Amino acid sequence: MSKNFKKAGILIAILVIPAFIFIFLKLFGNNYYKLPYFMPEIDEHGQVLMKGTDTVFHKIPDFVLTDQNGNQFSSQQTKGKIYVADFFFTRCGTICPKLSSSMIRVQDLFADSPDVLMVSHSVDPNHDTPEVLKAYAKKYDAKEGKWYFLTGTKKSVYDLAIKGYKLPVADASEYDKSIKNIDEMFIHSEKLMLIDKEGYIRGIYDGTFNADVERLIAEIKVLQEIYKDQNNPR
Repeated sequence: MSKNFKKAGILIAILVIPAFIFIFLKLFGNNYYKLPYFMPEIDEHGQVLMKGTDTVFHKIPDFVLTDQNGNQFSSQQTKGKIYVADFFFTRCGTICPKLSSSMIRVQDLFADSPDVLMVSHSVDPNHDTPEVLKAYAKKYDAKEGKWYFLTGTKKSVYDLAIKGYKLPVADASEYDKSIKNIDEMFIHSEKLMLIDKEGYIRGIYDGTFNADVERLIAEIKVLQEIYKDQNNPR
């Protein structure tokens, strides 16, 4: 079997399996498949926290930032919503356009789902003011009330990325003043994060990889079905 054939098989499996999972769940209910929870809580001794016999999983902490319209956006606005989160900056010319294009795809597919939001956090908050973010949102046809672009103090955004979403972020110019290339200045992740209605991380995806974005879309649908089944027990 050739390497290309093996790669094609793996790609097909990545694309098709989540779709089959969704169809199966749609037909037979959520007793057969549940999305995992990511990142257990760890205490100061490095031990996994337990509640009874169950692992206590990490929740996105409360936060307050500012959106592209200059309005306060807090974590309270994500309560009871499934949302996809990423970290980007408007001057980025490498992975950010790919991330934003992936977010457009999610937005368009779930345009009629009020329970699904998108939240993009700028890692260049000193430059990315609400006005700059609003222009960026317009460029990517972000829909009001569906896709939010957030800014704030660098500390608040970076703390949220590192401690909240568990994603790496850094301003390399703070350590190397010779860096002038904007794409080398801000270090951030290419990951898209799927967060459930309670604030738990339920999926992590490469936002620059089409197969992973397709898996994200399928797993949003799975999560919707899980909540639907919880609200309408058989």
